[in-house]
Amino acid sequence: MSDVVEDLVEQVRHRVRISNSKVQLENIELHHTIEDVIAENKTIGVTSDLTQSPDQAKEQAILQLAGLGQLQPLLDDPTVEEIWINEPSRIFVARNGKSELTNLILTDQQVRTLVERMLTSTGRRIDLANPFVDATLGDGSRLHVAIPDITRKYWSVNIRKFVMGSKSLDSLVAAGTLSAKAAAFLKACVSSGLNIIVAGATQAGKTTLMNALLNSANSSDRVITCEEVFELQLSSPDWIALQTRQESLEGTGEVTLRRLIKEALRMRPTRLVVGEVRQEECLDLLVAMNAGMPSMCSIHASSARQAISKMCLLPMLAGNNVSAEFVIPTVASVVDIVVHTAMLPTGKRQVQKIISVSGRIEGNVIETSDIFTFTGEALVPTGLFPSKQDEFITHGFDLAEILAV
Repeated sequence: MSDVVEDLVEQVRHRVRISNSKVQLENIELHHTIEDVIAENKTIGVTSDLTQSPDQAKEQAILQLAGLGQLQPLLDDPTVEEIWINEPSRIFVARNGKSELTNLILTDQQVRTLVERMLTSTGRRIDLANPFVDATLGDGSRLHVAIPDITRKYWSVNIRKFVMGSKSLDSLVAAGTLSAKAAAFLKACVSSGLNIIVAGATQAGKTTLMNALLNSANSSDRVITCEEVFELQLSSPDWIALQTRQESLEGTGEVTLRRLIKEALRMRPTRLVVGEVRQEECLDLLVAMNAGMPSMCSIHASSARQAISKMCLLPMLAGNNVSAEFVIPTVASVVDIVVHTAMLPTGKRQVQKIISVSGRIEGNVIETSDIFTFTGEALVPTGLFPSKQDEFITHGFDLAEILAV
C-alpha cells in the first residue's frame, strides 16, 4: 500500500471515529466519505506517488476499508481456488490444482488485521487459548488460521474459496470427473436410499461430489447436513444446515459434531449428511445408519478400501466400551457404497473407484466388490452388481441396463 493510500485510509478512519458514525463498509456512504476526504485534501494523487491518480487511490482505499485489502483481487479472481499465507512475504495461490507463489507482500500486522476482519462476522475467535480457527466467510469460502506458538513465527492463513462450478452429476460428467454410466448408477444409489461414503484426499473434490450427489436426490427428501463449518450448498427445497460452535471465553456453549448428529435425528430427516467424519462422531453416524436412516458422509482416505478401514477405526475413539466386535459388523451391514475420488497430477479431479459393500466378513475383513474402476482413460463398469439389489428394483431402477458393460 502506497503512502498516498495509507494516508487516505487513515484520514477516513479518523473522520469516522470523531463523527461516531456507523458507516457500513459495503454501502455508498463509505464512497462518499472517501470522496470528501480526497476533495478536501488537494495533495491526494500528487504527492510522492506521482503515478497514482485520485481514482486509483480511492479504489485501493475502498479495498483496504471495505474489502480484504491486497487479498481482494485474488478473492475476486475466478481462476484462484485457494489462497494461503505461510508468512507475510510468501503468499501462494492454487489454480487448476497447481500452486504458485504470488508477488504479493504484506506486513505481519496487515495479515493479522485481515484475519480479524474476516472473523468479525463469523462469531469465532482466535487467541492464545484458541490458536486454531475454522470459519466460513460471507461468500462461502472456508478460512483456517493457526497462530504462534503453534506456528513457528508467523500467522498461517488458508482461504479455500467457494468454487462450486459443478453442482450436478451431469456437470461432473461434462468435466470428465465421472462417466455417464457411473453418474446414472450413483443417482440410482441416492434415489434408492443407500448409505454412501465419499472418500479422497484434501482438495480431491469430495465436497463438490457430495453436493452433486445430494442435488440428484428426490426433491421431496428432507436433508439435514451437519458440518464443522458450512461448506455444502444444496438446491433441495427442504434442507437444514447445521454447523459446530466453539466454546465461549467462559468455557461453555460448545456444540460438537456428535451433538449435531443427535439433534438432527430429532428434526425428521429423510437423509442425514455429515460433511466429514474425523473422530468419534463416526459412531453416532453408524448408529443412525443402523437405525435405517439413509446417510452420507465424506472421509479422508487414500482409497475406497482405506475408507472402509477408517470407518471401522474411528468409532472406537468414542470410548473403551466400543469394540471392534461391534463396529466391524455394523460397518459391513450399513455402509452400501464407497466412492473414491482423487486429484490427478494434471490438477483434474477424477473418480477412481466405486465399490459396493456386500455385508459379509472374512477374518475381520469386510468383503467388497468393485462396481466401477478407472482404467487410466475412463471410469468403466466391471460387470459386477452391488448388494441390496432389491432396493434398486423397489425404486424402479434396472441395474442390468445401468451397469451394462
